[in-house]
Amino acid sequence: MKIKHLLFLFLGPVSVMAQMQPFSLHEVKLTQGIFKNAQDIDLKYILALNPDKLLAPYLIDAGLPLKAERYGNWESSGLDGHIGGHYLSALAMMYASTNDTELKKRLDYMVAELARCQAKNGNGYVGGIPQGKVFWERIHKGDIDGSGFGLNNTWVPLYNIHKLFAGLRDAYQYAGNEQAKQVLIGLGDWFIELIKPLSEEQIQQILRTEHGGINETFADLYIITKEQKYLDTAQKLSHRAVLNPLIEKQDKLTGLHANTQIPKVIGFEKIGVLTNNLAWSGAAQYFWQNVSQSRSVAFGGNSVREHFNPVNDFSKMLASNQGPETCNSFNMLRLSKALFLDKNDVSYLDFYERILYNHILSSQHPEKGGFVYFTPIRPNHYRVYSQPETSMWCCVGSGIENHTKYGELIYSHSADNIFVNLFIPSALNWEAKGIRLVQNTAFPYQNQSELTVSSSTPKQFAINIRYPAWAQNFEVLVNGHKYNSNTRPVSYISLNRKWKSGDKITIVFTSSTKLENLPDGSNWVAFLHGPIVLAAKTSTKDLTGIFADDSRMGHETKGPLYPIDKAFALVDDSENFVSKLQPLGHLQFRLDSLTLQPFFEIHEARYQMYFPAFTQKAYAEQQLKTKQKETELLAIEAQTIDKVNCGEQQSEVDHLYKGEKSSSGYDDEQFWRATRAYFSYQLQNSNRAGKCLEISMLDDFNINNTEIYINEALAQSVSIVNKLIRIEGINSELVNIKIISKNNTNSPRFHQFRLMKK
Repeated sequence: MKIKHLLFLFLGPVSVMAQMQPFSLHEVKLTQGIFKNAQDIDLKYILALNPDKLLAPYLIDAGLPLKAERYGNWESSGLDGHIGGHYLSALAMMYASTNDTELKKRLDYMVAELARCQAKNGNGYVGGIPQGKVFWERIHKGDIDGSGFGLNNTWVPLYNIHKLFAGLRDAYQYAGNEQAKQVLIGLGDWFIELIKPLSEEQIQQILRTEHGGINETFADLYIITKEQKYLDTAQKLSHRAVLNPLIEKQDKLTGLHANTQIPKVIGFEKIGVLTNNLAWSGAAQYFWQNVSQSRSVAFGGNSVREHFNPVNDFSKMLASNQGPETCNSFNMLRLSKALFLDKNDVSYLDFYERILYNHILSSQHPEKGGFVYFTPIRPNHYRVYSQPETSMWCCVGSGIENHTKYGELIYSHSADNIFVNLFIPSALNWEAKGIRLVQNTAFPYQNQSELTVSSSTPKQFAINIRYPAWAQNFEVLVNGHKYNSNTRPVSYISLNRKWKSGDKITIVFTSSTKLENLPDGSNWVAFLHGPIVLAAKTSTKDLTGIFADDSRMGHETKGPLYPIDKAFALVDDSENFVSKLQPLGHLQFRLDSLTLQPFFEIHEARYQMYFPAFTQKAYAEQQLKTKQKETELLAIEAQTIDKVNCGEQQSEVDHLYKGEKSSSGYDDEQFWRATRAYFSYQLQNSNRAGKCLEISMLDDFNINNTEIYINEALAQSVSIVNKLIRIEGINSELVNIKIISKNNTNSPRFHQFRLMKK
């Protein structure tokens, strides 16, 4: 994804030094359109969740009687309590956006219950982490073992508690709940005492495990209280293994779990601003530039199977049913917003807008509700939607937040001037200045927007209209008179005059359709009309599991992969593929047998977003290669009952990873896990269809140093050929695999465990 990055440009008498500020969600209301619909659908989902069920893990840990049994799925299998933190944020932001009193009632109730748990614990702690008191006591004593997502065999505990930190912060900042502020301060003070005995090396060891943006929330505590200890802790909780290469402008991201890194970087940016540390802020800018320009696909998402893929090879993303994760885009929006406000650089908004329309908006079912985890770019595949009673994934937590805060950057302001950043139907009420601005638009279906000014008295100030990178023939009219400007795209047109009630600004532009290649420069292309990604519905067959059940892996598609060589291809020696599109109106285009439409409109269907583009000669040659590769891949998948990709976070979590003295990594474009003690997984063998286990490695296997146990028995019928182990005679519904290293020696690096029919 390439979006031209230019310095922020003010035109007219607006000062370039005026610091950009956001309006509060209370000051901006959505009035109609696709975003207002998404907000309304999200509100229904939020109200369908039961606060007492979300609070149950916290009551359990505090030893208080339950008012309702906790939810299942991830809320009962190790990440207990994480949705509760997200729920606080969602309630607070949706209340700020809508003034719905039921939301405020629920928020106040949840905060009061959390305060009750905190009081019962007696030391400032409140959390829902399983056996939390035992876990944190081990950490306090310096007993630390783990990396990636498992810390002392507990699933991302710092990531989990970060959600509560963030939820309490949002309850205070967006909804004015003073009790949330006190609970947050108590929790922060408890955490500072928790890590006080730990060395810097031990803290950095803890930070190897996914920990969300816990550094950012301590920076927020500093902003709230102005107490230096919180800013010091924020710096202490910043992961140097990620920060230092970014400061040096070194790309060390390939193979890393994507959403583990983005929240850290948001923290680096905030701490950099608070401490005037340009190196830290520069690290955040470098990261944003790298991810947005080299690692993001057309709809703004990034990662394959949750990890950053090589910038020069997106083939694995094209092949996978686990495309970009919505949580990544949730956090890239937050980073883009922070950098826009900090740097006064309008070009961050082009990427922000791209994600907003194409990934975030599309990640919620627009009628039935439900949130998407993975958005594959594999041709002819589909997505899965969460359900309130069954699905408690991370992308549900960020999902209920995503659609509460669409008003956050439609407008922004300096001391006296307004900036119109997005074309979304909305009303701005700048009460402090006595100014109201109403925006009516049907964008992206119409290339026009109208702004109407209301003011208590005539006032001199500037209204600045963003001129997007994708817009053409951009014109601005004030009360019907054209405003002449030589403004370039990726800037603002500044209208500085004495405004009075009833003044109207009309914005008219055109947008064209273009092709955008994958960032690796391969021949796979997507159609964009302005900032809108166009895609085609290709089928409504084999949508197995499209509305998720409560299974551990319910967020993944279960339907078959359709062969990539059967995907619709663009073939034309002139390579002028855009000229083949026939406009049908309402952002729909005919492409031979397909109809292209905005991707955010496509739901409950298989789709194609990326198309291979060929000359006639190249098409014949490439199709043969693709077919051979696809035949091999699909033959293996057809024989596979279950598999674990070692070293890949969600794959290991879904298969109940446990381990000690275990490490994971990424070498030669392959993930791996090794151990000096043990690690284990559990595979599902539905109907006992799997009969053998194939284990691939990056190293040779030495039977004298490493043992393999299947269901607690030393594996028999083992054959080893070319770093591939094959174990016959599997015959159980659950297959528990345990790798044990003898004598504290390093085991081989294991790449994959695959349960096969034969």
